[in-house]
Amino acid sequence: MIPAPFDYVRPSSLDEACRVLGEAASSGDDVKVLAGGQSLLPLLRLRLAYPSTLVDLGRLPELRGVEDRGDHVFIGALTTHDEVLRSSVVKERIPLVALATATVADPAVRHRGTFGGSMAHADPAGDLPAVALALDCVFVARSGEGEREIPASEFFLDYLESALEAGEVLLGVKVPALGPGWGFHYEKFHRTAQAWAIVGVAAAVRRSNGTIEEARIGLTNMGSTPVRARAVEAAIRGVSIAAAGSNGAPDPVGDACAGADEGTSPPADLHAQPDYRRHLARVLTRRAIGAASR
Repeated sequence: MIPAPFDYVRPSSLDEACRVLGEAASSGDDVKVLAGGQSLLPLLRLRLAYPSTLVDLGRLPELRGVEDRGDHVFIGALTTHDEVLRSSVVKERIPLVALATATVADPAVRHRGTFGGSMAHADPAGDLPAVALALDCVFVARSGEGEREIPASEFFLDYLESALEAGEVLLGVKVPALGPGWGFHYEKFHRTAQAWAIVGVAAAVRRSNGTIEEARIGLTNMGSTPVRARAVEAAIRGVSIAAAGSNGAPDPVGDACAGADEGTSPPADLHAQPDYRRHLARVLTRRAIGAASR
């Protein structure tokens, strides 16, 4: 299909981009920001989105790149998924991001789609928002009024709705670099390699003296936003890593993961019903914690 008509603007500087977006916001125009376009362009073609103005950020190299800042890694909003995957800093300092990014769509999409675009799109079926929530990432946005930081817990408001305000540009994401003793895993159940997750689990586990001292669990596609499995995080503390639950033995890890779907509102669609997603959340959380604890 052919998109509805729109004005096209391609700023050559970040200041210009903020000015254009600010003017559009003041006038009440419906403006969309174009990064990699892997989510937006299909919406335009299907006329599920019909903005009056499209602002293309492709000429802003300052929004691209990965930077090690000690206690965190800063990933520019226009950094492609492929660039994230090829970054040695990402692999060494924030491996959970690399694990989840490797499952995003297919190589063609990963070469065009951007890290910040996936976050700002705020699709609860996307792989990266759950990772951002689990790692307590911080989003950095800029407008004509200056910069502000938004914690991941406040960034995802609803289905396809983020806390970015009209006139704001997402500069990038601060990803905390967790220290020694942490293990990571991203477990995803999907129909085909290119498909959205039916359910996904991002797990970060801190181990000490044979027990799980802390866990952070983010769930993909279990509500209108990514969800933290707080019940599991609380129940898993102090559980023995060696408790595998094989051959009918007690499985305290599995018992803790039985509450993975607590507080969630999984959707119903052509791929799965809510009760099936709840079952998957419990099973995949057990797998993810087991893998992250090794």
